[in-house]
Amino acid sequence: MASNREFLNRRLHSLLGVIPVGVFLIVHLTVNYYATISPEAYNQAAKVMHYLPFRILLELFVIFIPLIFHAVYGLYIAFTAKNNVSKYNYFRNWMFLLQRITGVLTLIFVVWHVWQTRVQAAFGAEVNFDMMANIVDNPFMLAFYIAGILASVFHFANGLWSFFVSWGLTVTPRSQQIATYVTMAIFFGLSFVGLRAIFAFVS
Repeated sequence: MASNREFLNRRLHSLLGVIPVGVFLIVHLTVNYYATISPEAYNQAAKVMHYLPFRILLELFVIFIPLIFHAVYGLYIAFTAKNNVSKYNYFRNWMFLLQRITGVLTLIFVVWHVWQTRVQAAFGAEVNFDMMANIVDNPFMLAFYIAGILASVFHFANGLWSFFVSWGLTVTPRSQQIATYVTMAIFFGLSFVGLRAIFAFVS
């Protein structure tokens, strides 16, 4: 019974990491990318997100609750999983280890980012181009955001590979190899979007 519950929890953890959390990551990076056009374009895109119908319910049930479950169960996996990197120096073993490390880093980054933006907005601050520019004006915070973006994107892209396997979409070695190429391309593509966006806030 316990093994069945763990199997279901892992499947749910994998699913929520892609839908809706992964989808939200892509949407969030896309909105941020408007900063590469102009401050006004970014502010307009941010306003569209802010004034979405039923925004509070969407944030609660589409973002925060799935994210909390994914993060909490992910921490359980990260600290109970047995890594074989020191014994078996295989590519997938390294990806397995990096998935756990970037999961923890991503959680730290997301909590801090939510505090600096969403929580401050609840206290009356306006989430706009100037807010982000002031945040990354600090070199330490800029480096923190760069690391956070790369960790988040890697965790999502590599998590897609695991999602394909755990849901039976890639069962052969050949299909898993192709999935590796596809997910790494997604990593580089989203990293480009995220880094270009964050540097657009740097004066």
